[in-house]
Amino acid sequence: KYWGKASVEHNTPINSSVSVTLDQSDLRAVTTAAASPSFASDRLWLNGSEEEDAATSKRFRACVDGVRALASDKMDPDTGAVLVKKDDWSSMHVHVASYNTFPTAAGLASSAAGYAALVAALAELFNAKEQYEGQLSSIARQGSGSACRSLYGGFVAWRMGGSKADWSDSLAEQVAPETHWPEIRALILVVSDAKKDTSSTAGMSTSVATSKLLGYRAREVVQPRMEAIEKAWAAKDFATFAHITMAESNQFHATCLDTYPPIFYMNDVSRSVIRAVHVYNDWAGEIRAAYTFDAGPNAVLYTLDQYAVELGALMLRFYPAAADAALGSYISNVGYAQTVQEFKLDDGLVAAVEKTGSTPTAGDVKMMYYTRSGPGPQVLGKEDAIIDPLTGLNTYRP
Repeated sequence: KYWGKASVEHNTPINSSVSVTLDQSDLRAVTTAAASPSFASDRLWLNGSEEEDAATSKRFRACVDGVRALASDKMDPDTGAVLVKKDDWSSMHVHVASYNTFPTAAGLASSAAGYAALVAALAELFNAKEQYEGQLSSIARQGSGSACRSLYGGFVAWRMGGSKADWSDSLAEQVAPETHWPEIRALILVVSDAKKDTSSTAGMSTSVATSKLLGYRAREVVQPRMEAIEKAWAAKDFATFAHITMAESNQFHATCLDTYPPIFYMNDVSRSVIRAVHVYNDWAGEIRAAYTFDAGPNAVLYTLDQYAVELGALMLRFYPAAADAALGSYISNVGYAQTVQEFKLDDGLVAAVEKTGSTPTAGDVKMMYYTRSGPGPQVLGKEDAIIDPLTGLNTYRP
């Protein structure tokens, strides 16, 4: 887990971290970037609304200016003619429009996806050329720390860096592509789609200042776990991967509790999911599922494709859709939703989860996303653009 900044100025972490980039069929940030000498200023629209302070935002500026510094000549792919000379980019302002297909600021990595998409779109626009491998990820990191990992697909590590004064060595590295372990599945339970009470930035700052546990884990715990989980991913060792994933989630939230005053990201529904996963694994006699929670109450459950339907059926049994919600809109994948609904759970498993005190309550979970590991940023077609090429204005409406 990434929690705590070593340098606020450079937005760098107190420890290295890893993540799984998810497929973009359901969960993605869509971003369009345009530049023109006719634009009077840099402008940004998020989810259809303009961000008034974007031009002076430190994070936005770091990404725009950082990528533009790597710009090169823009060529016509068909004729090879120079459309924009490298030196002309500096005289142009940029307009950026972006939207998420999932709740923003609810703890589902919307910032990571958004800033990764921003840097990828700007790199495509400016025809940016890295001067060293991972440089674009170091720029994305200045927008949102975890965004550096989202520039790659599959299983990705963020190396904390710190040996260089400018922290340019704090960047992401792909450990393995999404094709390496195609059997991995993720089931995301949206417990709340509301903006969290304590932002990640504020929470990290308070934790670094007050939590002794956070400092200890950064010094003693994280690096051995990093090495072990990377080996587990390479070996497709789900049991080890799952165990470390759950232990890291638990310790992250323990540091939040150790923060003064304490920070509570999980709620009772979150904790009931944790109990259900442990009961499921105990019933199975092996680790078939793992939970992880970021800075929010929403659960990300990892499993293998052979257990995905069973796990989904268990979650649907105890976290049913609201009475007025169609199953196809409650679970993102219609085919998976149908299979899950028809699956017959073992009576002993249901009884074991019931013993934890969990009772099915419609509405405890707002929605479920069923997905898998996926690639990094993808270049979309003109039909997906959300900036009008004639006016330079945002065209996206929620």
